[in-house]
Amino acid sequence: MKINLCLFFIPFLLLLNCSSNETDLVYKEKLQNPEFFQSAMQNLTDIVVYDIFSPPVASRVYLYPTIAAYEVVRQASPQEFNSLVGQVKGLTPFPIPTNENVDFNLAAIYTFNIVGKALIFSEDKMKKFELDFEKKIKTIKVPRRVDKASKEYAVQAANAIKEWSTKDMYSQTRTFPKYTIQEKDQFWKPTPPDYMDGIEPHWKEIRTMVLDSSNQFAPKPPLAFDLTKGSPFQKQLWEVFEVINNLDENQIEIAKFWDCNPYVTHHRGHAMFATKKITPGGHWIGITAIATRQAKSSFVETINAYTNVSIALFDAFISCWDEKWNTLIVRPETLINEHYDEEWLPLLQTPPFPEYTSGHSVISRAAAVTLTDLYGEDFSFTDTTEVAYGLGEREYTSFIHASEEAAISRLYGGIHYMMAIEEGVAQGQAIGEYLVNRLQTKVNPITEESKVK
Repeated sequence: MKINLCLFFIPFLLLLNCSSNETDLVYKEKLQNPEFFQSAMQNLTDIVVYDIFSPPVASRVYLYPTIAAYEVVRQASPQEFNSLVGQVKGLTPFPIPTNENVDFNLAAIYTFNIVGKALIFSEDKMKKFELDFEKKIKTIKVPRRVDKASKEYAVQAANAIKEWSTKDMYSQTRTFPKYTIQEKDQFWKPTPPDYMDGIEPHWKEIRTMVLDSSNQFAPKPPLAFDLTKGSPFQKQLWEVFEVINNLDENQIEIAKFWDCNPYVTHHRGHAMFATKKITPGGHWIGITAIATRQAKSSFVETINAYTNVSIALFDAFISCWDEKWNTLIVRPETLINEHYDEEWLPLLQTPPFPEYTSGHSVISRAAAVTLTDLYGEDFSFTDTTEVAYGLGEREYTSFIHASEEAAISRLYGGIHYMMAIEEGVAQGQAIGEYLVNRLQTKVNPITEESKVK
């Protein structure tokens, strides 16, 4: 009788085991969908816009959550993706999960959100996203043991990244003094309509990720300040004045498309209101979203792309801000109002920091070089990043093409001289090339040919 009972239960147990394995395969396959991570990144961008982070600070908000997600998810494919330990400054070996139920894709998203929440102001918005995300997890029937283990590991991983982030000099620079305005014409001064204090004058003190130092790729010195008619500097100033006075529709469209000013104020009589937009770095994060979707990148490939781009943006901002606050070049608007036309206005609102080099030029080229390394030179795409902010779409034949337009948009906007644009592009190119050569997130397979070499 006992034997008969055993024979009766064996098929039942086998059926349960089979059913459990099939369920595991279903949820694991669904968690391979990169849209889970894309939505988390978009949520972070939405919060960055809402909280009005300056361009350099926004690059930091993108950086740490993305690296955290990468270091978690790469553990599922160590034969394909290298750790960033030893490649970026100060990152120590990551905690290894001890629970076999951890799902690295799920843990990566949880880790991304935990680190992101520590860097933003609107925690309620992140909490709402987390609740919505957990509802999605339930719909794909992730087992409780997997969800619990993944969350617990995410907390460990996030704590490691948060501890690392506290050593980048960000907190210390919050206490450093503001820039003291200098009276001479050649030095930067706050600009209308709000005459805001200069943003992040000490950003060069922030720890770089891959660059040796903030001034490793310093551009050549700006043109000597000279308002004498016909001098090289005066010609560039006059060029800005003339370009703005004769803009065509295409130039206006380009300037507005690449404005990326996180906080533009509008004054109507005694009333003032503001519009919020993505930062320049946020625009390239948006282009990364477009590229990864168009290339049909896998979950881990998508996070890898964001990781490389966020590091490029972060180091590029530090390099650019080092030059800005070392040279203190005055904006065109200040000189044109004082010496040519006191009623003259640029098309775009002048950002509150020195002119040389152009931030758009530097960070756009660095990001473009990075994306080109990942997806190729002839990657054409439609940039829809600005649609959410009331602008249209633009077509590009390559990432470099997009970066070139981003750079020249600053002349059409009336906020940069050509020297800042041209040298900014060169600066960004040098940074981008250095990063793609030094930062190796993908494992290079050892072939028989490479062994012979």
